[in-house]
Amino acid sequence: MTASTNAALAMRAGHFDPPNHYYPRVLNAQIHPTLAHFLALDGERIVARYCHMNPRVDPRALDALLHYPPRHFRWAGADLFHVATATGRREMVVIETNSCPSGQKSMPLIYDTHEEGGYQRLLEQTFLPALKGRRLPNGGLAVVYDKNYMENSGYAATLAQVSGEPVFLAPFHAEDSDPPVRFVDGVMQVRDGIDHWIPIRAAFRYVTQKPWTRIPVHSKTLIFNPTLACLAGGRNKMVAAKAYELFNAELADSGLQIRIPETIWDVSHREIPLWVRKLGGLAVVKVPYSNAGQGVYTITNDAELGRFMEIEQRYDQFIVQSLIGNIGWSSTTERGRLYHVGTVPNKRCRSYAADLRMMINATADGWRPLAIYARRAREPLAEHLTAGEDSWPMLGTNLSIKRGDGSWDTEAERLLLMDRKDFNLLGLGIDDVIEAFVQTMLSTIAIDKLAITLINKKGRFRNKLFGSLNNDRALLDEIKID
Repeated sequence: MTASTNAALAMRAGHFDPPNHYYPRVLNAQIHPTLAHFLALDGERIVARYCHMNPRVDPRALDALLHYPPRHFRWAGADLFHVATATGRREMVVIETNSCPSGQKSMPLIYDTHEEGGYQRLLEQTFLPALKGRRLPNGGLAVVYDKNYMENSGYAATLAQVSGEPVFLAPFHAEDSDPPVRFVDGVMQVRDGIDHWIPIRAAFRYVTQKPWTRIPVHSKTLIFNPTLACLAGGRNKMVAAKAYELFNAELADSGLQIRIPETIWDVSHREIPLWVRKLGGLAVVKVPYSNAGQGVYTITNDAELGRFMEIEQRYDQFIVQSLIGNIGWSSTTERGRLYHVGTVPNKRCRSYAADLRMMINATADGWRPLAIYARRAREPLAEHLTAGEDSWPMLGTNLSIKRGDGSWDTEAERLLLMDRKDFNLLGLGIDDVIEAFVQTMLSTIAIDKLAITLINKKGRFRNKLFGSLNNDRALLDEIKID
């Protein structure tokens, strides 16, 4: 047989080579002592410190959440803004939670001799334990992805090393008319280089672009994380906002709370200008099912609002959030204004908006931080807005760029590492990082709890309940159930 040009690549033990799986800057980076100290804290010390700094928090409640065993959402990454209130009180605010987050290629090693770093910890602590005790079909292991080859090849090479068997690395793009991944009777199969279809018993998933269109909610192959986690909020900002509110109600007596910008959901396209006006003319409009910085629009003037309203949209529903800008220009909300703390001013006294990505995983010892990095905007924060100015360069922090041919690129020059140089630019202390970890854990648990409610007693997806939570016909028509 002739070799296929669109096939899964078999990775084997010994294929992990650090230059292929880390950004060049990371290879020689030394982790900042504050981050090293944070990562060494066990759960008991995290609870003690957090409750010392937040005396209204019930330590027993926080400890119970730290050891909460997720059923569906075992690995997550939250994007957070470090913000301040009008009175100068600092907070960490969750912007979104991702069900297959990037971060390993950007994380300095904790120990120089452990080259696989977080790749190995995630697979050994979370992925492989998830397979134990499961009735899985006969087959191999795979990593399926639609972007971020650098990290996914790292996961595949590491999984081959720790499992002792070949691992198939298979691209699975939404626009591919003949992908090397398919499902037959609920079992994932991947196509090798000689057109053989190989059954897969468990797959590590990094499919980010509308994964529910090609990965079914129900499958016999174990999918890590499952599509259900995406629909429940890991790739669905609309349902995520509702999951946070439901969980915050449950947390009311604990002193804990997921902090998010003021969010209005189930907004039709024609209603958007009304809600933007309600927020003082400053807002963020989001297509709930996009990611990697796509489908997010910062609105700071009539020109930006007009440009957005002219864009043809596929979906029927949107979310509108309060805009976090500079101290003189942020949305007016019931909580007051929040503004970016921003980076420490450079030599030209310019500060930049930045976010913090906190990646966590569920282990036998509870939730643990896994990888951390930050990203800054292209342009510095202005003290005052100029009429008609494009605000995205000042506020957009995501590094991913979608090219015209559908492929992805990364603006790595805006990446801020957790090393001895970059971490200092963020102006963060260990308590800020602990707060980011707690907020990420709470948002992840909220989504997992909602995912649990979306499965009935027979183990089937509750279509009607999901439709009531997210009544967007264009989305509902996309979901592949089996």
